[in-house]
Amino acid sequence: MKEYLNAICFGEILWDVFPDGKALGGAPLNLCLRMKSLGVTMQMISKLGQDALAEETREAIKTFELDQNLIQEDHKLETGQVEVALDASGSASYTIKKPVAWDTIRLTEKNSKAVKNADLFIFGSLAARSKESSETLNSLLQLANYAIFDVNLRAPHYEMETLIEFMKQAQMIKMNDEELEEVAQFLDISNLSIEAQLSAISKLTNTDIICITLGADGALLYKNGAIAKNSGYSTQVVDTVGAGDSFLAGLIYQLFKVENTPEKSLAFACALGALVAGTKGANAPVPIEKIEAKMEE
Repeated sequence: MKEYLNAICFGEILWDVFPDGKALGGAPLNLCLRMKSLGVTMQMISKLGQDALAEETREAIKTFELDQNLIQEDHKLETGQVEVALDASGSASYTIKKPVAWDTIRLTEKNSKAVKNADLFIFGSLAARSKESSETLNSLLQLANYAIFDVNLRAPHYEMETLIEFMKQAQMIKMNDEELEEVAQFLDISNLSIEAQLSAISKLTNTDIICITLGADGALLYKNGAIAKNSGYSTQVVDTVGAGDSFLAGLIYQLFKVENTPEKSLAFACALGALVAGTKGANAPVPIEKIEAKMEE
Protein backbone atom coordinates (compact mmCIF):
# COMPACT_ATOMS: atom_id res chain seq x y z
CA MET A 1 0.00 0.00 0.00
CA LYS A 2 1.16 3.52 -0.77
CA GLU A 3 1.65 5.50 2.42
CA TYR A 4 0.61 8.73 0.73
CA LEU A 5 -1.71 9.44 -2.20
CA ASN A 6 -3.13 12.85 -3.01
CA ALA A 7 -5.87 13.62 -5.51
CA ILE A 8 -7.94 16.55 -6.73
CA CYS A 9 -11.55 16.49 -7.90
CA PHE A 10 -12.77 19.17 -10.32
CA GLY A 11 -16.36 20.22 -10.88
CA GLU A 12 -19.72 20.90 -9.34
CA ILE A 13 -20.61 21.39 -5.70
CA LEU A 14 -24.38 21.60 -5.36
CA TRP A 15 -27.37 20.72 -3.24
CA ASP A 16 -29.62 17.84 -4.25
CA VAL A 17 -33.14 19.04 -3.48
CA PHE A 18 -35.45 16.10 -2.72
CA PRO A 19 -39.21 16.29 -2.11
CA ASP A 20 -38.51 15.94 1.64
CA GLY A 21 -35.42 18.17 1.98
CA LYS A 22 -31.97 18.85 0.56
CA ALA A 23 -28.55 17.18 0.77
CA LEU A 24 -25.04 18.33 -0.11
CA GLY A 25 -23.85 16.72 -3.33
CA GLY A 26 -22.42 16.95 -6.81
CA ALA A 27 -20.65 13.89 -8.21
CA PRO A 28 -17.09 15.29 -7.87
CA LEU A 29 -17.71 16.35 -4.26
CA ASN A 30 -19.34 13.02 -3.38
CA LEU A 31 -16.34 11.20 -4.82
CA CYS A 32 -13.93 13.57 -3.08
CA LEU A 33 -15.53 13.07 0.34
CA ARG A 34 -15.70 9.29 -0.06
CA MET A 35 -12.03 9.06 -1.07
CA LYS A 36 -11.09 11.25 1.91
CA SER A 37 -12.99 8.89 4.22
CA LEU A 38 -10.85 6.04 2.82
CA GLY A 39 -7.62 7.84 3.73
CA VAL A 40 -6.66 9.62 0.49
CA THR A 41 -5.51 13.26 0.81
CA MET A 42 -8.11 15.23 -1.17
CA GLN A 43 -8.76 18.72 -2.50
CA MET A 44 -11.72 20.06 -4.46
CA ILE A 45 -11.67 22.65 -7.26
CA SER A 46 -15.11 24.25 -7.58
CA LYS A 47 -17.04 27.48 -7.09
CA LEU A 48 -19.85 28.66 -4.83
CA GLY A 49 -21.91 31.82 -4.81
CA GLN A 50 -21.83 34.44 -2.07
CA ASP A 51 -25.32 33.57 -0.88
CA ALA A 52 -26.71 31.99 2.28
CA LEU A 53 -26.53 28.58 0.60
CA ALA A 54 -22.79 29.05 0.04
CA GLU A 55 -22.28 29.67 3.77
CA GLU A 56 -24.32 26.56 4.54
CA THR A 57 -22.22 24.62 2.01
CA ARG A 58 -18.91 25.65 3.56
CA GLU A 59 -20.18 24.76 7.03
CA ALA A 60 -21.34 21.35 5.77
CA ILE A 61 -17.99 20.68 4.07
CA LYS A 62 -16.19 21.66 7.30
CA THR A 63 -17.78 18.68 9.04
CA PHE A 64 -15.85 16.42 6.63
CA GLU A 65 -12.60 18.33 7.34
CA LEU A 66 -12.01 18.81 3.61
CA ASP A 67 -9.53 21.47 2.44
CA GLN A 68 -11.55 24.35 0.90
CA ASN A 69 -8.65 26.47 -0.38
CA LEU A 70 -9.43 25.73 -4.05
CA ILE A 71 -13.18 26.42 -3.78
CA GLN A 72 -13.77 29.83 -5.37
CA GLU A 73 -16.61 32.35 -4.89
CA ASP A 74 -18.77 34.16 -7.46
CA HIS A 75 -20.46 37.43 -6.48
CA LYS A 76 -23.07 37.24 -9.28
CA LEU A 77 -24.15 33.61 -9.65
CA GLU A 78 -25.81 31.51 -6.98
CA THR A 79 -24.62 28.26 -5.44
CA GLY A 80 -25.71 25.23 -7.48
CA GLN A 81 -28.94 23.33 -6.85
CA VAL A 82 -30.47 20.27 -8.50
CA GLU A 83 -34.03 19.02 -8.20
CA VAL A 84 -33.97 15.25 -7.67
CA ALA A 85 -36.91 12.95 -8.44
CA LEU A 86 -36.86 9.32 -7.30
CA ASP A 87 -38.89 6.60 -9.03
CA ALA A 88 -40.44 3.59 -7.28
CA SER A 89 -37.13 1.67 -7.42
CA GLY A 90 -35.12 4.52 -5.88
CA SER A 91 -33.43 5.52 -9.17
CA ALA A 92 -32.85 9.25 -9.46
CA SER A 93 -33.47 11.76 -12.24
CA TYR A 94 -32.17 15.33 -12.11
CA THR A 95 -33.17 18.86 -13.13
CA ILE A 96 -29.97 20.93 -13.00
CA LYS A 97 -30.11 24.75 -12.72
CA LYS A 98 -28.01 26.85 -15.12
CA PRO A 99 -26.07 29.11 -14.92
CA VAL A 100 -24.72 28.75 -11.39
CA ALA A 101 -21.41 29.51 -9.69
CA TRP A 102 -19.59 26.30 -10.72
CA ASP A 103 -20.15 27.21 -14.38
CA THR A 104 -17.44 29.90 -13.99
CA ILE A 105 -14.51 28.10 -12.34
CA ARG A 106 -11.39 30.18 -13.07
CA LEU A 107 -7.88 29.00 -13.85
CA THR A 108 -5.54 30.33 -11.16
CA GLU A 109 -1.90 29.94 -10.22
CA LYS A 110 -3.06 28.21 -7.03
CA ASN A 111 -5.20 25.53 -8.66
CA SER A 112 -2.66 25.03 -11.47
CA LYS A 113 0.10 24.37 -8.94
CA ALA A 114 -2.12 22.01 -6.95
CA VAL A 115 -2.94 19.91 -10.03
CA LYS A 116 0.74 19.73 -11.00
CA ASN A 117 1.53 18.36 -7.54
CA ALA A 118 -1.36 15.89 -7.32
CA ASP A 119 -1.00 12.20 -8.07
CA LEU A 120 -4.51 12.01 -9.56
CA PHE A 121 -6.87 14.53 -11.18
CA ILE A 122 -10.51 13.41 -11.34
CA PHE A 123 -13.19 15.16 -13.40
CA GLY A 124 -16.64 14.65 -14.89
CA SER A 125 -18.58 15.90 -17.90
CA LEU A 126 -21.13 18.17 -16.20
CA ALA A 127 -18.73 20.95 -15.21
CA ALA A 128 -17.68 21.23 -18.87
CA ARG A 129 -21.18 22.37 -19.95
CA SER A 130 -20.12 26.05 -19.79
CA LYS A 131 -17.33 27.82 -21.67
CA GLU A 132 -15.33 29.18 -18.72
CA SER A 133 -15.26 26.01 -16.60
CA SER A 134 -14.59 23.91 -19.70
CA GLU A 135 -11.59 26.06 -20.68
CA THR A 136 -10.26 25.86 -17.12
CA LEU A 137 -10.68 22.09 -17.14
CA ASN A 138 -8.82 21.75 -20.44
CA SER A 139 -5.95 23.86 -19.10
CA LEU A 140 -5.70 21.82 -15.90
CA LEU A 141 -5.74 18.56 -17.87
CA GLN A 142 -2.52 19.68 -19.57
CA LEU A 143 -0.92 19.85 -16.11
CA ALA A 144 -2.33 16.63 -14.66
CA ASN A 145 -0.03 13.69 -13.89
CA TYR A 146 -2.84 11.14 -14.20
CA ALA A 147 -6.41 12.04 -15.23
CA ILE A 148 -9.53 10.02 -14.40
CA PHE A 149 -12.73 10.82 -16.31
CA ASP A 150 -16.06 10.00 -14.69
CA VAL A 151 -18.29 10.36 -17.77
CA ASN A 152 -21.49 10.85 -15.70
CA LEU A 153 -23.79 12.12 -18.49
CA ARG A 154 -26.61 14.48 -17.57
CA ALA A 155 -28.78 15.38 -20.58
CA PRO A 156 -28.86 17.94 -22.12
CA HIS A 157 -25.60 19.22 -20.62
CA TYR A 158 -23.06 17.61 -22.96
CA GLU A 159 -22.00 17.11 -26.59
CA MET A 160 -20.61 13.78 -27.74
CA GLU A 161 -17.71 15.30 -29.71
CA THR A 162 -16.48 17.09 -26.56
CA LEU A 163 -16.95 13.94 -24.55
CA ILE A 164 -14.67 11.92 -26.84
CA GLU A 165 -11.99 14.63 -26.62
CA PHE A 166 -12.07 14.42 -22.82
CA MET A 167 -11.76 10.64 -23.06
CA LYS A 168 -8.59 11.12 -25.11
CA GLN A 169 -7.11 13.26 -22.33
CA ALA A 170 -7.76 10.71 -19.57
CA GLN A 171 -5.72 7.70 -18.52
CA MET A 172 -8.76 6.07 -16.88
CA ILE A 173 -12.47 6.29 -17.81
CA LYS A 174 -15.58 5.26 -15.87
CA MET A 175 -19.08 4.96 -17.40
CA ASN A 176 -22.31 3.17 -16.62
CA ASP A 177 -23.85 0.73 -19.12
CA GLU A 178 -26.30 3.33 -20.53
CA GLU A 179 -23.47 5.80 -21.10
CA LEU A 180 -21.40 3.11 -22.80
CA GLU A 181 -24.34 2.38 -25.09
CA GLU A 182 -24.58 6.05 -26.08
CA VAL A 183 -20.83 6.31 -26.69
CA ALA A 184 -20.83 3.06 -28.68
CA GLN A 185 -23.68 4.30 -30.90
CA PHE A 186 -21.82 7.55 -31.53
CA LEU A 187 -18.64 5.65 -32.44
CA ASP A 188 -20.61 3.13 -34.53
CA ILE A 189 -19.43 0.14 -32.49
CA SER A 190 -22.73 -0.77 -30.80
CA ASN A 191 -22.90 -4.05 -32.75
CA LEU A 192 -19.84 -5.34 -30.84
CA SER A 193 -19.82 -7.14 -27.48
CA ILE A 194 -19.14 -5.00 -24.40
CA GLU A 195 -15.63 -6.44 -24.20
CA ALA A 196 -14.95 -5.54 -27.84
CA GLN A 197 -16.43 -2.07 -27.34
CA LEU A 198 -14.05 -1.44 -24.44
CA SER A 199 -11.11 -2.62 -26.50
CA ALA A 200 -12.14 -0.30 -29.35
CA ILE A 201 -12.58 2.69 -27.01
CA SER A 202 -9.23 1.95 -25.38
CA LYS A 203 -7.49 2.02 -28.77
CA LEU A 204 -9.31 5.17 -29.93
CA THR A 205 -8.60 7.13 -26.75
CA ASN A 206 -5.27 5.52 -25.79
CA THR A 207 -6.76 4.76 -22.36
CA ASP A 208 -5.51 1.68 -20.49
CA ILE A 209 -8.23 1.45 -17.81
CA ILE A 210 -11.98 1.61 -18.50
CA CYS A 211 -14.64 0.69 -15.96
CA ILE A 212 -18.31 0.04 -16.74
CA THR A 213 -20.92 -0.21 -13.98
CA LEU A 214 -23.90 -2.44 -14.69
CA GLY A 215 -26.36 -1.38 -11.97
CA ALA A 216 -27.52 -4.36 -9.89
CA ASP A 217 -25.44 -6.65 -12.12
CA GLY A 218 -22.09 -5.37 -10.86
CA ALA A 219 -19.28 -4.00 -13.02
CA LEU A 220 -16.54 -4.69 -15.57
CA LEU A 221 -12.98 -3.42 -15.42
CA TYR A 222 -10.88 -3.34 -18.58
CA LYS A 223 -7.20 -2.94 -17.73
CA ASN A 224 -4.35 -3.32 -20.20
CA GLY A 225 -6.38 -5.59 -22.46
CA ALA A 226 -7.71 -7.92 -19.73
CA ILE A 227 -11.21 -7.81 -18.25
CA ALA A 228 -12.19 -8.37 -14.61
CA LYS A 229 -15.85 -8.88 -13.66
CA ASN A 230 -17.91 -8.65 -10.49
CA SER A 231 -21.59 -9.57 -10.38
CA GLY A 232 -22.36 -7.10 -7.59
CA TYR A 233 -23.85 -7.42 -4.10
CA SER A 234 -27.48 -7.52 -3.04
CA THR A 235 -28.93 -4.47 -1.32
CA GLN A 236 -32.31 -3.02 -0.43
CA VAL A 237 -32.11 0.20 -2.47
CA VAL A 238 -33.06 3.36 -0.58
CA ASP A 239 -31.78 5.74 -3.26
CA THR A 240 -29.03 5.52 -5.87
CA VAL A 241 -27.76 9.09 -5.36
CA GLY A 242 -23.99 8.96 -4.91
CA ALA A 243 -23.72 5.17 -5.25
CA GLY A 244 -21.77 5.43 -8.51
CA ASP A 245 -19.54 8.14 -7.03
CA SER A 246 -18.71 5.95 -4.03
CA PHE A 247 -18.12 2.98 -6.35
CA LEU A 248 -15.52 4.97 -8.30
CA ALA A 249 -13.96 6.32 -5.10
CA GLY A 250 -13.54 2.76 -3.82
CA LEU A 251 -12.10 1.58 -7.13
CA ILE A 252 -9.55 4.41 -7.31
CA TYR A 253 -8.57 3.84 -3.66
CA GLN A 254 -8.00 0.14 -4.27
CA LEU A 255 -6.13 0.50 -7.56
CA PHE A 256 -3.88 3.44 -6.64
CA LYS A 257 -3.46 3.46 -2.83
CA VAL A 258 -3.91 -0.18 -1.83
CA GLU A 259 -2.47 -1.22 -5.23
CA ASN A 260 -4.76 -4.25 -5.31
CA THR A 261 -5.59 -6.58 -8.20
CA PRO A 262 -8.36 -5.54 -10.64
CA GLU A 263 -10.62 -8.32 -9.29
CA LYS A 264 -10.24 -7.36 -5.62
CA SER A 265 -10.47 -3.65 -6.44
CA LEU A 266 -13.71 -4.21 -8.33
CA ALA A 267 -15.18 -6.31 -5.50
CA PHE A 268 -14.42 -3.59 -2.96
CA ALA A 269 -15.93 -0.90 -5.21
CA CYS A 270 -19.10 -2.92 -5.88
CA ALA A 271 -19.59 -3.62 -2.17
CA LEU A 272 -19.16 0.06 -1.30
CA GLY A 273 -21.56 1.15 -4.06
CA ALA A 274 -24.18 -1.34 -2.84
CA LEU A 275 -23.90 -0.11 0.75
CA VAL A 276 -24.34 3.53 -0.32
CA ALA A 277 -27.38 2.62 -2.46
CA GLY A 278 -28.85 1.03 0.67
CA THR A 279 -28.57 4.24 2.69
CA LYS A 280 -30.20 7.66 2.30
CA GLY A 281 -28.05 10.30 0.61
CA ALA A 282 -24.64 10.20 -1.01
CA ASN A 283 -22.27 10.78 1.90
CA ALA A 284 -23.36 8.57 4.78
CA PRO A 285 -20.38 7.07 6.68
CA VAL A 286 -19.39 3.58 5.49
CA PRO A 287 -16.53 2.02 7.53
CA ILE A 288 -14.05 -0.20 5.68
CA GLU A 289 -14.98 -3.07 8.05
CA LYS A 290 -18.56 -2.88 6.76
CA ILE A 291 -17.34 -2.97 3.14
CA GLU A 292 -15.17 -6.00 3.85
CA ALA A 293 -18.09 -7.75 5.57
CA LYS A 294 -20.26 -7.07 2.50
CA MET A 295 -17.56 -8.58 0.25
CA GLU A 296 -17.74 -11.82 2.24
CA GLU A 297 -21.49 -12.29 1.63
